[in-house]
Amino acid sequence: MLSTGVRFHPSVGGQFSRVADTDLSDTVLRLAALAYLGRYTGISRTHSESDLRIFFAWCQERELAPLAAGRAQIELYVRWMQEVRRFKPSTVSRRMSVVIGFYRTCVIDTVLEHSPAEYVRRPVVPSESPTLGLSHLQFEALLSAARESANLFDFALVAMLGLLGLRVFEACAADISDVGEEHGHRVLRVVGKGGKVVPLPPAVGRAIDRAVAERDHGPILLNRRGARMDRHCATRRLRRLSEVSVVRLPRMHPHMLRHTFVTTMLDAGVDLRDVQIAGRHADPRTTMRYDRARKNLDRHPNYVLAAYMASAT
Repeated sequence: MLSTGVRFHPSVGGQFSRVADTDLSDTVLRLAALAYLGRYTGISRTHSESDLRIFFAWCQERELAPLAAGRAQIELYVRWMQEVRRFKPSTVSRRMSVVIGFYRTCVIDTVLEHSPAEYVRRPVVPSESPTLGLSHLQFEALLSAARESANLFDFALVAMLGLLGLRVFEACAADISDVGEEHGHRVLRVVGKGGKVVPLPPAVGRAIDRAVAERDHGPILLNRRGARMDRHCATRRLRRLSEVSVVRLPRMHPHMLRHTFVTTMLDAGVDLRDVQIAGRHADPRTTMRYDRARKNLDRHPNYVLAAYMASAT
């Protein structure tokens, strides 16, 4: 419970609940938090609420009212994440973006005159993603191991993560009813961050059909108990496949396959804008962090321009 008298709880919709203390400052904080979270929906709202909860809990431990915090206290919060919690720079930067957004909303709504987080320095995030994707050979070996697995859902899991680029929670949330057709293409309706309709290549369609079998409703991916697969089960299945693969694979986790999806497209020469759309990245800089070969001079646009103007040179 926070010192301001407000606490978070995992109720439907991620709403805040109020405890006994009805002090005006507690009500203002509660409404300010709701105003900020109201800008988001779905998984983005869930993640933003989680990050804001961590900041409020940190304030509570130090008997600090969030709306009374100054820049120095916010700087200490950044140091706490870096030195005590040992969060990676990308995690610290993401969680600070939530804090900055919260205070910015407070200024917009005239709750505060200025934001104490406005000039707080965030850690520099490396231009290249630290997550290692699989090489072409490793990815082929993982696909082969999944296709030959006795578990019918392994191939669908790897195909949906690695060939569609789904996030693990999107793959686990996919239902049989989400598979359909549009404009002559078989598609999967993705519900989640940047959710939209994605086309199903034949190989992925076959993998999904194999997993669905004779079922006509329910989740596409199931665990051994017949319930919906979750991210923990997905991680265990991927690690099991890596153990039986004919090619040595790193310790697997689901996001490695989304990383592989993007890097393999870029390595194959797919245009950055098309990869951004396929990966459903809002910012092209996010896609560029995955480009392992962007420093390769063989792909430099100067060569393309020179070839285009060859008749005059």
